[in-house]
Amino acid sequence: MTSSQARQFILVTGPARSGKSEWAETLATGTGKQVVYVATAATDPTDREWHNRIVLHQRRRPPSWKTLEVPISLAATIDLYGPNSCLLIDSVGTWLANLLHQDDDSWNQTQQAMISSLQRTAADVILVAEETGWGLVPAYPIGRLFRDRLGKLVRHIAAVAHPVYLVTAGHVLNLSQLGTPL
Repeated sequence: MTSSQARQFILVTGPARSGKSEWAETLATGTGKQVVYVATAATDPTDREWHNRIVLHQRRRPPSWKTLEVPISLAATIDLYGPNSCLLIDSVGTWLANLLHQDDDSWNQTQQAMISSLQRTAADVILVAEETGWGLVPAYPIGRLFRDRLGKLVRHIAAVAHPVYLVTAGHVLNLSQLGTPL
């Protein structure tokens, strides 16, 4: 890395509507770097409710932030940025959902490429990830595949990120300080 300050690689995880995106946005603002908001969801003009969710996120962001829609090519996007940038990637679960059609070998390659890009980039990175495995086992194979892949992916990311935050019920816990990695 060419920067005199060590880069940050942060994971923010938690359940739906917990405040994890808001916490990630606060962390990104605090870096003082050019923030690139990497939205892994593709807009769908026919889905009004989804559009309204996206608008709520957009309204919270400062106008100086650059926004990219990257539903698939996350590793290549991460590789484009250097030490003057902070990538806020929201969210890992949506990115995974866009790739559920991949067989296990293809998914493992895609996942490894993304993790490798996270490890080699000089940019600050803040990743937002959902926690889905705290409830019932999904009744359908695609739901179980999503839950299992997301759980494993978040665990792989957490192994190389520091700090790792859990946001739940609007409260932030620093798992790197409170927890012990397996």
